Amino acid sequence: MRPARRRRAAERAAAAALLLVVATACGSRLPESDFEHGSRTPAPRGGAPIPVGMVTSATSPVGGDTFTGPGQGAKAYFDRLNARGGIDGRRVEVHECDDGGSGVGDNTCVHRLIDEDKVVALVATTALDYAGAPRVSHARVPDIGGQPIGAAYDTWPHLYGIYGSSAPRNGTPGWDGKLYGGTEVYRYFERVKGARTAAVVSYNQAASAAYARLVQRGLRAEGYKVVTEQVDFALPNFRAAAADLKEQGADLVFDAIDGHGNAQLCRAMDEVGAKVVAKVTNVQNWTSTVPEDYKDSPRCRNALWATGSSRDYDDTRNAAVREFRDATKALKTHSQWQLEGWAAAMWFTDAARSCARSGITRACVDAFVDRSRDYTADGLLLPVSFEPLPKPSKTRRTCLSVARWQDGRGWVAQGDMNSTCFEVPQLPYEP
Repeated sequence: MRPARRRRAAERAAAAALLLVVATACGSRLPESDFEHGSRTPAPRGGAPIPVGMVTSATSPVGGDTFTGPGQGAKAYFDRLNARGGIDGRRVEVHECDDGGSGVGDNTCVHRLIDEDKVVALVATTALDYAGAPRVSHARVPDIGGQPIGAAYDTWPHLYGIYGSSAPRNGTPGWDGKLYGGTEVYRYFERVKGARTAAVVSYNQAASAAYARLVQRGLRAEGYKVVTEQVDFALPNFRAAAADLKEQGADLVFDAIDGHGNAQLCRAMDEVGAKVVAKVTNVQNWTSTVPEDYKDSPRCRNALWATGSSRDYDDTRNAAVREFRDATKALKTHSQWQLEGWAAAMWFTDAARSCARSGITRACVDAFVDRSRDYTADGLLLPVSFEPLPKPSKTRRTCLSVARWQDGRGWVAQGDMNSTCFEVPQLPYEP
């Protein structure tokens, strides 16, 4: 059975909800009549540039750097590709659009890129509120390697998230409105690190509490003793939560709080002397800014572990990672999302090259990606597929990438992601 990464999609949906804890983004849906577009608009031929679109919530209410990583990685890939002659002698021309983190802005970006710029595809979409997803799908524009922050990539055809999907994608999220996530992360720490007690820290806020319940459910399914810690969103007492998780003997700490709250929690854990096997975070926080973000908590900082579905961007023993790092060496910071954006651009390029002789059209690129079976972007991704299942699997063999932070070394990969795999239950949740 092929690897699956449904839990990572759950993390993205939860991440969007948690981001909205600290900033509300407004959204709007356009009437269905506005979704009428052609489906086979080709890129200009005869050596003209190949236009691709990139939608990013770069100036969203949650901060300018939150969603820019995938776009940075994709642009770095296209820059290097163009310097080497492009695709069949044609340069890739990137049309960027900042949707401001709102549904209205997202629809505006989608309209501009599809109808005015006539892009062949969208690449590395990273939108807080992907309100334009139905329009992209109706226009049959392939959206390649987007970050599944919400449920769009498990809802609409022609949208291809960076982690793949086995959902029917017929206009309804997942299966009858439910998505499914695995318990591989919890299984990993039980099997590899011997953890048996896990604390889950959340705010007393609806979105935060809902994600915390999802994590708790997965932990209990794996036989953990679960310690729940809820803090007030307006006046959080992280020190009390840290003292209690220490008293309860927590081996692991998971959270359903924002980045600033995580830094405060880690500081409190160091202050009270709470020592854990791992403070577990996800791919969105897998960045080189750890020393600055956690500058006041050296013990907790060196207990940070990240899990995901792509090869550790710090693992320069790997040739594909080395190429990514060489092409992005001018960037001030590095992140796992940048590497995944780089992989998304590679995916588009592989599709476009396959179409070069017959014509690089939306339809041809879409067909290539839709047929993807175990695509890995030169080994940077766990195998990605789009094979819709009529019913969700009860269990799946799921692999994961794991890294831990170590001062002086950065993120250190823990084993090989293609062999760190478990047969785990798939638990339903509502996006």
